[in-house]
Amino acid sequence: MQKLNCAFYSVPADIKSYLQSKLRGHKVTISTKPFSGCEEIDPNVEVLGVFVDCKVDKKIITKLKKLKLIVTMSTGYDHVDCRTAKGKKIAVCNVPTYGENTVAQHALALMLAISRKLFTSVKRVKEGTYDYHGLRGFDLKNKTIGIIGTGHIGIHLIDMLQGFDANIIAYDAFPNKELEKTHNFKYVSKTKLTAESDIISLHVPLFDSTYHMINKTTIKKMKSGVVIINTARGALIDSKALVWGLENKIISSAGLDVLEEENNLINHEQLLTGHVSTQDIYDTLMDNILIDHPNTIITPHNAFNSTEAMQRIIDTTIDNIKSFITGDIQNDITKPKKNK
Repeated sequence: MQKLNCAFYSVPADIKSYLQSKLRGHKVTISTKPFSGCEEIDPNVEVLGVFVDCKVDKKIITKLKKLKLIVTMSTGYDHVDCRTAKGKKIAVCNVPTYGENTVAQHALALMLAISRKLFTSVKRVKEGTYDYHGLRGFDLKNKTIGIIGTGHIGIHLIDMLQGFDANIIAYDAFPNKELEKTHNFKYVSKTKLTAESDIISLHVPLFDSTYHMINKTTIKKMKSGVVIINTARGALIDSKALVWGLENKIISSAGLDVLEEENNLINHEQLLTGHVSTQDIYDTLMDNILIDHPNTIITPHNAFNSTEAMQRIIDTTIDNIKSFITGDIQNDITKPKKNK
């Protein structure tokens, strides 16, 4: 068996021994923390395993001369410079379907928490006031819910919403009309979805084409009082525009599991050392305003984080490495997908 030098970062502590046992016979280095620079990584690493909080850029890929495989323990791969990897014939494998039900459940939880003012209600009682006045919410029944992206997660959320008697519409750059029939929703244009939805939930990858797809222009066209849910990628939404939409009461609430600059949120220690730029401060300021805003619920990129989903992530990552060893590599996003 080909023995590989593997390094993994941001691996949950309770997963370390399991991952190590499944890759017995290989050299395996595992850190529970993300790396902050290529100087931290063994230059002889052949397999690099990361979560989304590790940015694998051109500098890192170029420095790791023996790198053969990058395995990201996520569905999204915008944190990896896939173009540079492909140019150097380095495979990049993801985990395409680990969290279709897991992330969809989290998106639904954010919707329900907002619709019933759950966070404010719990906070009020814990602070000693047992009073429902001012906490009136709304039903999901008969609301128009717009789903942007009808991949695995989007479709699971659509199925879950059927039980709430909601009117479900969807937009996808590549609509699948068969899904429309089998899952009881209607495809519409992005403009129509934006204008008619009471709640909009985002379920698309982050590409150049989807970057800031929710911006000031699109927000101006939204129904007054719309709720925005984002469990996909923070940069799908222009943070400055979202703050503007909330302040102008076009957006009534936002439930976010991701933030545009979440990996760069500035802490007091960074400010004291002075190792931050004016742009860093400005970018993170918008996210901090969103965190503190009374009409937002923010969770810390936690939608993926269930026991079952984590098991699927690690198992698929191990399978990706083993398939690379056998030469029949799976889930390589640098290669065109095979027709089934």
